[in-house]
Amino acid sequence: MTDYYEILGVPRGASQDQIKKAYRSLAREHHPDTGGGSDEERFKAVSQAYEVLSTPEKRARYDAGVDPSGRGGSTGFGFEDIFQTFFGGGGGRRGPATRTQRGGDTLVHAEVTLEEATFGVARDISVNLADPCATCSGTCCAPGTSPQTCSSCDGSGAVQRVARSLLGQVMSTAPCPACGGYGTTIEAPCPECSGQGRTHSKHTITVDIPAGVERGTRIRLAGYGDAGTGAGPRGDLYVEIREKGHRSFERRGDDLHCTIELPMTAAALGTVLDVETFDGPREVEVKAGTHSGQTLKLKGLGIGHLQRTGRGDLYVHLDVQTPSALTAEQEELVKRLAELRGETRPEARLASVNTGLFSRLREAFTGRER
Repeated sequence: MTDYYEILGVPRGASQDQIKKAYRSLAREHHPDTGGGSDEERFKAVSQAYEVLSTPEKRARYDAGVDPSGRGGSTGFGFEDIFQTFFGGGGGRRGPATRTQRGGDTLVHAEVTLEEATFGVARDISVNLADPCATCSGTCCAPGTSPQTCSSCDGSGAVQRVARSLLGQVMSTAPCPACGGYGTTIEAPCPECSGQGRTHSKHTITVDIPAGVERGTRIRLAGYGDAGTGAGPRGDLYVEIREKGHRSFERRGDDLHCTIELPMTAAALGTVLDVETFDGPREVEVKAGTHSGQTLKLKGLGIGHLQRTGRGDLYVHLDVQTPSALTAEQEELVKRLAELRGETRPEARLASVNTGLFSRLREAFTGRER
């Protein structure tokens, strides 16, 4: 921004008489009609400087860092200060701040087995939480004392300061540095909690974990988190589930999957199997001529649906086992069976891509992706 004081050759604190005298001298020197050392551009600059500095209102704006021509300038006074000036400090807060604040939320983890996720379970959770101080009941003050009105702000929680703005000298409001904006000070902090109003202790909380939870599920217990400051209400406690794997069952959504090894003879002749499930043993009928990779569905024996009735299904995958070590008698029987079926030297026939092993493998992988 143009330095008008420098143009007139006067100090920033010059009086109106000094400014007028400097202007008259420079105007006579540079006026276009005087000839000689006349300079039209210099004369215009001198005239503009005199117009600003000879007018109290324009000079005040110029001294505040504002270009009187309306192009603006640096004032050292930001938007936040202007906002505080017109609407009060702290984003429009009225009166002192309260020491009573809601407590924070707390996150803990609970590990559950696949069976517990199937039916739900009650689990005791240990967690370290903030509690209201038993000595001061959350007031932060030593017994027999109380918060004192702040002498710096007279309990208002705010102080005023003068700053330069686009409008010149303005008054702004800010939180009182002596009391932190609370309007009161604690002269004798509670010795038990060191003036924090809270202490910490270990809690054991029983959590009802519903059926259908999985890794990452969060259960919210409202009002079971940390106690607030100044005897404020408790926050919430969140229990995040970590699900353990199972040696025999695999979870896919709300369905369970397992694999049963089936002897070749049982697959050929058909049989009834006793399959262990989370609901106890269940009889499963295997039809004669069953192939390896076929799947049997046990409806309603999977994971319980979260927040709704019903359960998923249990899928039993059959793995037909070919014997690798035969006794002489067994070998003779198998050879006799091969002769009877004409399979002593079987013909290598290519299976259809829609019916063979590759098709079954493709369907298995495709079903897994879905």
